[in-house]
Amino acid sequence: MTRACKVALLGAECTGKSSLTTLLGLRLAPLRAATVGEYLREWCVQNGRTPQQHEQAQIAAEQAYRVAAAARRHPLVVADTTPLMTAFYSIHYFQDDSGLAAAVAEQRQFDLTLLCAPGGIPWQADGWIRESPAVRLQAHDELLALLQAQRLPFTLLSGPLDERAALAEMLIRSLPALRGAHASG
Repeated sequence: MTRACKVALLGAECTGKSSLTTLLGLRLAPLRAATVGEYLREWCVQNGRTPQQHEQAQIAAEQAYRVAAAARRHPLVVADTTPLMTAFYSIHYFQDDSGLAAAVAEQRQFDLTLLCAPGGIPWQADGWIRESPAVRLQAHDELLALLQAQRLPFTLLSGPLDERAALAEMLIRSLPALRGAHASG
């Protein structure tokens, strides 16, 4: 099997990443697409709290492991976040950039990065994991600046979920790495 085509969905809290991941998994199922959920959310639910600074590296490593495991079994992987989001939140909450270099290197291995913007996705409180619409906007601006500062290519997705899904699907289906995988597989 050739190298899997990997797509990353990044974005601040409550920007539609999980919903878009699920929708793309359904739309791209004929391509044997795998989806990888956000380990951070799973971790928070299991532990009943948000992680502390010393727990960030393990969360990033587990997210990377899950993406890599899916990529070994499927020609296409759509990941609801990557270690870059963990590094971003480490900077945002703890002023700790110790994981940034490794996360940027990992992000460069993705064929497509889609940045989910807040516009078009209504804010939904979920109890204690999400903070507020204001934090969502601030985090989006900071994440956008980080991607630009690190010269990481990305496509911005905004608008309603169905519009995001249509654009994302078109971009994914047009990836040269994906076309090559299906031509040989």
